[in-house]
Amino acid sequence: MVCQRAGAAQGAATDCTAGGTECRRLRQDGMRYHAGIGHTTTGTRRSHYWNYMLIITIKQGKEKSLLGQSWIYASAIEKVEGKPQEKMKPGSTAIVQSSSKQFIARAAYNSKSQIRARIWSFKEDEPVDHALIKRRVKAAIEKKLPAIKKAGENQLLTLIKGEDEGLPGLVVQLFGGVQGYLICEFNAGGVDAWKVAIVQSLMASTGCANVYERCDDLMRKGEGLPLIDGALAGEEPPDEVMLTDNGVRYALDLKTGHKSKFR
Repeated sequence: MVCQRAGAAQGAATDCTAGGTECRRLRQDGMRYHAGIGHTTTGTRRSHYWNYMLIITIKQGKEKSLLGQSWIYASAIEKVEGKPQEKMKPGSTAIVQSSSKQFIARAAYNSKSQIRARIWSFKEDEPVDHALIKRRVKAAIEKKLPAIKKAGENQLLTLIKGEDEGLPGLVVQLFGGVQGYLICEFNAGGVDAWKVAIVQSLMASTGCANVYERCDDLMRKGEGLPLIDGALAGEEPPDEVMLTDNGVRYALDLKTGHKSKFR
């Protein structure tokens, strides 16, 4: 087995195959490949920042508090290393490591949010890439397929609810079945950075051609994200639709989420 690092010099996203001969040698030299911290052949310590990689080091004693959690607050972080422009970009992918430089997770980092990082994965061999995003969107939609197929033209379904589907900050609703509209809220830097892959996968998984981005002003301001809304694919929804919920009819503005009882 060989460490899969082809393209690293060009800044391509990389990951190593555990157990590879080169990886074992690097680990013996004290190098944490995934964390991007190692030693030169002369023994001088240096840092490597492959592609977009940031490294978040958790304060000693705070590691256990992250187990099973999907949010990392500023109070748990010792330091963040990486390119300055990546530190300032909401949603940049980061390696999270312990104070002893042991891998903890991959996360979306956002210096502008009170929630400094949102966990993507606790698996060291699971890179954050288009494949992961599409896989999680597809899995979330597959659980809802029976409801999607039965959905009436005046019915609203919640398809994705953030952390529940491993997509922190993402909310997706479907109105009117596959002939209707997908309404998306990107309420965190990580999912906002992967917006294109998310929309592509949503359309492929549901068969719905109309995708609209709704803006939750409060949430996006808190994440340091621009306040934008509008059609991402297909047509914009009408200003008002009739929604049936538990036998009660409502007037619903899909663009804002405002709902009022229909009289």
